[in-house]
Amino acid sequence: MATLRNGSSECYVKMPEIKFTKLFINGQFVDSVSEKTYETIDPRIGEVIARVAEGDKEDVDLAVKAARHAFDHGPWPRLSGCGRGRIMMKLADLIDENVEELAALDTIDAGKLFGSGKAIDIPQAAETLRYYAGAADKIHGEVLKMSRQLQGYTLREPIGVVGHIIPWNFPTTMFFMKVSPALAAGCTMIVKPAEQTPLTALYYAHLAKLAGIPDGVLNVVTGFGPTAGAAVASHMDVDKVSFTGSTEVGRLVMQAAATSNLKSVSLELGGKSPLLIFDDADADTAAELALLGNLYNKGEICVASSRVYVQEGIYDEFVNKLTEKAKAWVVGDPFDPAVRQGPQVDMEQFDKILSYIRHGTREGATLLTGGKRIGEKGYYIEPTVFTDVKEDMLIAKDEIFGPVMSLMKFKTVEEAIKRANDTRYGLAAGIVTKDINVANTVSRSIRAGTIWINCYFAFDKDCPFGGYKMSGFGRDCGMEGIYKYLHIKSVVTPIYNSPWL
Repeated sequence: MATLRNGSSECYVKMPEIKFTKLFINGQFVDSVSEKTYETIDPRIGEVIARVAEGDKEDVDLAVKAARHAFDHGPWPRLSGCGRGRIMMKLADLIDENVEELAALDTIDAGKLFGSGKAIDIPQAAETLRYYAGAADKIHGEVLKMSRQLQGYTLREPIGVVGHIIPWNFPTTMFFMKVSPALAAGCTMIVKPAEQTPLTALYYAHLAKLAGIPDGVLNVVTGFGPTAGAAVASHMDVDKVSFTGSTEVGRLVMQAAATSNLKSVSLELGGKSPLLIFDDADADTAAELALLGNLYNKGEICVASSRVYVQEGIYDEFVNKLTEKAKAWVVGDPFDPAVRQGPQVDMEQFDKILSYIRHGTREGATLLTGGKRIGEKGYYIEPTVFTDVKEDMLIAKDEIFGPVMSLMKFKTVEEAIKRANDTRYGLAAGIVTKDINVANTVSRSIRAGTIWINCYFAFDKDCPFGGYKMSGFGRDCGMEGIYKYLHIKSVVTPIYNSPWL
């Protein structure tokens, strides 16, 4: 059974001072129009960190007005790509200079592991900025060979004012996955961070100002989804919305966009990703990969390998290895470098996960390990593994977004493919095998946006990421990530009496 490791955070890192709690609009930190605030909670202990400005429709209107003016009349879209890139590079350097404070803010606001934030999330955000800074001066159209006596070419132009609505599970990563390509494209924007995790978004707005990003280009409106988020999605002067979150809210964003100005939408939504482990896999390695795929970031990750299918020849050995590793998994204070799993983000998510665990037991699945709260303070849950799971059970169908794994057995490659595809989602999948023919066959057969073979969470800023089916559409990362913030304009002129045509 996993136990709670709870040392004093002060032993590991200097706790951050909360410096920014107001909205950031047109280059200034301001109170909300209503002057309302709300509490942001430390999930390690369930206590208030700070009160943050609660933005609403009126605040979104002000932010959009600032972004529209900055796009229509300001320097950012008119700067050379090289000029935008230099400022973005400076912002990346400022992130590196403040890495420890930023990682600590994500830890106290989201329950994320401090060590991972300092070593991975924050540095990779800076690298994402640098990647798109380097792409900013490489936005080119094409010369067209027309079929008639016409000369044609295309231009790629910034789409305009963008609304970014980002989730709470990766506050830093998602901020820069959205903001970086939009900045490089020459867009202006409003960022609505999740209400649970506003602190780093506001800090990044401060750093953007220091880096020299002009006023109005990057605005941050904190607040709640049904108010501030809905106002962004439905605003008539927002040209595009990029949303990452649940499928249910994604539907609302799409409806709001369609019923307002028919703005462009890209959605990265839920997942219920399968991990297929074949007989030739090493059981010990496969068990570690399965646990990592399900428990990384306490299971609060859209591509979590929450459906694990194991071929019958290796199944018993795999179960033994998995049980042993799950019981040794260290849960506790995310500032502690020995801890591998921190608290769930808030009480609502904590209660939701525990309710799914109870439902799995009622549906007839066997609780192999875990299943309970750890400790009396904070939102800690044991790593939980169910066996004897059927595809029609809720724990196998729904995105739980927590440390809960459904473990199932299969016989043939064909069966594995069929069961992996038996989901309304299609975000990612994993394959563990030494047989290249199996790997190729299965990877081409699974309907998902990303397939990892003998690895998991192999993200890279060069690699496009997005979903099939109800996991959404559009791609983040890679050059696909910048193209979605660009319009294509065709320019055509006639050619008279050309001897070459």
